[in-house]
Amino acid sequence: MGDRRTAFVARREAMGYTQETFAAELKVEFSTVGRWERGEATPQPFRRPRIAKALGVTLQELGTLLGQAPAPARCPATVAVVPPDLAEADDMNRRDLLRLFSATGALLALPPATGDVARAAAAGAEEFAVFASHLWRVYGLASNKSQVLPLVRTQLDVLTDALRQSQTPATRQRLCRLTADLFQLAGEIYFDGDRYTNAAHCYALAADASKEAGAPDLWACALTRHAFIAVYERHFIDARPLLDLAANLASRGDTGLSTRHWVAAVQAETFAGLGDLDACQHALDTAAEVQHLTGRVHNGGWLRFDGSRLAEERGTCYVTLGRLELAEAALADALNGALTARRKAGVLTDLAMIGVHRADPDQVITYADAVLATARQTGSGVVARKLRGLQPYLAPLLADQNIQRLDAEIAGLVSGHAA
Repeated sequence: MGDRRTAFVARREAMGYTQETFAAELKVEFSTVGRWERGEATPQPFRRPRIAKALGVTLQELGTLLGQAPAPARCPATVAVVPPDLAEADDMNRRDLLRLFSATGALLALPPATGDVARAAAAGAEEFAVFASHLWRVYGLASNKSQVLPLVRTQLDVLTDALRQSQTPATRQRLCRLTADLFQLAGEIYFDGDRYTNAAHCYALAADASKEAGAPDLWACALTRHAFIAVYERHFIDARPLLDLAANLASRGDTGLSTRHWVAAVQAETFAGLGDLDACQHALDTAAEVQHLTGRVHNGGWLRFDGSRLAEERGTCYVTLGRLELAEAALADALNGALTARRKAGVLTDLAMIGVHRADPDQVITYADAVLATARQTGSGVVARKLRGLQPYLAPLLADQNIQRLDAEIAGLVSGHAA
């Protein structure tokens, strides 16, 4: 916590601004002004000319108001790195996303046109497609997924501008496909960051753009991601109609792709949550048929299902259904495979849950401690949410001191993540 910037506050008040009107003048969130004034954050350099103008001071005088001492002399080879104000950056991302939602939704409703710009747009679409595939790869490799968001948002700005231009119907369809692709990636980033409302908006726009593009597989994947938010929040009854629609779309898509099998895998989790073992097993069997496909069954971007996660998904379903022996065998099989940190955390959380059902504190601690370590290392909201889902089930074991410690650490992690 920093010291309150009383001189900065006094100058803002002397200029006749409330915190609300000052925030509106600067086009920032009201909460951002509050953090500046409490000394919890410092305005980023690109904002300072506008702040200085609003307060009627020079940039040097603004530095004094903010209580910033001049930078000490240093060796030319030494570079000072100022950490970004993450809260302010998050405010910017949210505002930019809302603007994109509004702009893209309106542009998708416009008809295509023709002209000289259309030919340029057709050439640019090829470059957009290459860059989008690169972004998915960067996302897959990034330990902190939120770091990819500014790149995705910038590319969505470019696509939105392209949609404003005149295009042929074919180029417009291509641009709509790319927009749907990147909105699904934006949704994945927000989902990983525990921002489910933002993720849902992204998936909804991806579905609209996919429909405009006439791309049933892309559309089905957007709906499946949207439905998975409900599955993840254990609102299984809400997920079912979206998945039914996704399955119908996937049946009209490319039979060489794994779309319909991925939809079935998410349906299996939904049926497990609804307590329907037979329907769950049937859906898992349908998902497993992906192993009979030949050739390239996914594109590594908005469609990445190849059956490699089936053991994990079976394990999750069986844990939900209370079939512990089946679950443990499937999860042990999953651990023998090559897992990303986030996927491994999901498997370990399910194994900890089995320990809860068996009233075995040692098993719970062994697996949950490993998940805690992953959550701290990656900052993933998905991993934190896994632990949050485990926490209520720890109550019967709280007589054990190690379980008490685990419960407190999960509470601290979840609280810190929410902040």
